Amino acid sequence: MTTATMALTELAEKGADIDVLRQMVQFMAQRLMEIDVEGRCGAPYDEKAPGARLNSRNGYRDRTWETRAGSVELQIPKLRRGSYFPEFLEPRRTAEKALTAVIQEAYVHGISTRSVDDLVKALGMSGVSKSQVSRLCGELDEQVGAFLNRQIEGDWPYLWIDATYVKTREAGRIVSVAVIVAVGVNTDGQREVLGLKVGASEAEPFWTEFLRSLNRRGLRGVKLVISDSHEGIKAAAAKVLKATWQRCRVHFMRNALAHAGKTQRRMVSAAIGTVFVQDSAEAARAQWRTVADQLRGKFPKLGALMDEAENDVLAFMTFPRAHWTQIYSTNPLERLNAEIKRRTNVVGIFPNDAALVRLVGAMMLEQNDEWSLNRRYMQLEGLQTVSDTVPTRLSAVAR
Repeated sequence: MTTATMALTELAEKGADIDVLRQMVQFMAQRLMEIDVEGRCGAPYDEKAPGARLNSRNGYRDRTWETRAGSVELQIPKLRRGSYFPEFLEPRRTAEKALTAVIQEAYVHGISTRSVDDLVKALGMSGVSKSQVSRLCGELDEQVGAFLNRQIEGDWPYLWIDATYVKTREAGRIVSVAVIVAVGVNTDGQREVLGLKVGASEAEPFWTEFLRSLNRRGLRGVKLVISDSHEGIKAAAAKVLKATWQRCRVHFMRNALAHAGKTQRRMVSAAIGTVFVQDSAEAARAQWRTVADQLRGKFPKLGALMDEAENDVLAFMTFPRAHWTQIYSTNPLERLNAEIKRRTNVVGIFPNDAALVRLVGAMMLEQNDEWSLNRRYMQLEGLQTVSDTVPTRLSAVAR
């Protein structure tokens, strides 16, 4: 039997993961009961098979299952002849650990058929065939696919895009692949995960195809793209979206401090920081040049970097002031990427790209649902001015 990567108690202690775990326990337990009853009936639900049918369904009864992940609400199928009660619900049974292992195998390790079959047998059931495992996997893939391919409606003035790297297997080798995520804010101030793609590199053609796929799904009205300093992103954004590019201020500061000694970095950081407290774009640009000239003598490479990066780092200042603190960096995506890394580290190496998309896509779907329940991410003030549907001069609000 495959050993579970992480014990249920360890997952429960993660806090933010507990709701996800509870939903996964509920989904898998429900599907396993359906598969078990299907085998006892000799035919799938609502399928006419008079010759092969051994029994028939007769509705459901509700049952609360108390687990260490919390209370899980289940619907236990009823049969017309005889009774049915899943053995893993019997008290004092250690099947909860096995069920957790099933979930981990099926949802984290990307469906390992033989392992899932062994683990389901540990629950006292009749095992799961390849076709049944594929169906379980397909149901989740269908939900994730529908989310990642949904139509994008409305205007999305701000778009954050970034990538993180995860290891997967390819033709017998272990390779590092880029997981690209795009997050946008619409003119209602709501943010959503707009896209996800897994690929071999972050080269310009890869980014270009990704952004074109967003366009095909209806993405429009993008005025500012926020990312780290990657030439592929910058070129693709200019080509596909015709949008302004904002170089992440946090990433720029890291690049700048790399040109100063350890004892001088605090001074350099404070000097550059004076640029971002200015009240207007004009004042910020003037201060930027002053600081660049002050640092140029002692740090010539830093001075050259500031000359090159001025327009890109200060691009956010041509947009409504109310949005400045949210659009000058990729911080919203950094937090999302950290969560992706934390959860994918449980797996270590994914068996294939499909398993990776399945897990990360399910995470993004959950995150999107959570955002939809929260208050709007961005103030409405100024959003209409960056919408194609309300042509207003940006300079009138970018004070």
